[in-house]
Amino acid sequence: MDNIIEEAKWYVVHTYSGYEQKVRTNIEKIVENRKMHDLIEKVEVPMQMVRENKNGEQREVERKKLPGYVLIKMVMNDDTWYVVRNTRGVTSFVGPGSKPIPLTDAEIVNMGLEGNVITYDLVPGQAVKVIAGVFTNSIGVVEEVIAHKQQVKIQLSFFGRDTTTELSFDMLQKI
Repeated sequence: MDNIIEEAKWYVVHTYSGYEQKVRTNIEKIVENRKMHDLIEKVEVPMQMVRENKNGEQREVERKKLPGYVLIKMVMNDDTWYVVRNTRGVTSFVGPGSKPIPLTDAEIVNMGLEGNVITYDLVPGQAVKVIAGVFTNSIGVVEEVIAHKQQVKIQLSFFGRDTTTELSFDMLQKI
């Protein structure tokens, strides 16, 4: 019998409103605890920057592109289906009945989930400048590189207090 390795595909999961980040965090913890990195590769809550007018002031804020949904790149099998489906806050997979349908290549590109893979040679302790998002022009120090998520944990200092945040590679510039 051949060992066929299935390719991970993107699936959409419906969640309770406001639970998107909790679902993402919970699935990532389960993947870490059960060592399922080869089966569940990525969990995304697509975000976008939007201009908002509040009290007469224009500002950019990050909003969910798809409120109530989380995107997961995974190999679909009984174990992964069970893990995701039984994560607190998940109501269902998107698809007819109980059969999840993977996103098409066109949908993946349109959502910006895949395409250009960004590589960086950032290392912990390195100084970086934020070039996009709400922290633009802030200077921080890399704490951890999370390559599989294409993100970096950096420490920023605001009003004398250190704050750690996760930003994607393309939001940073080496100093």
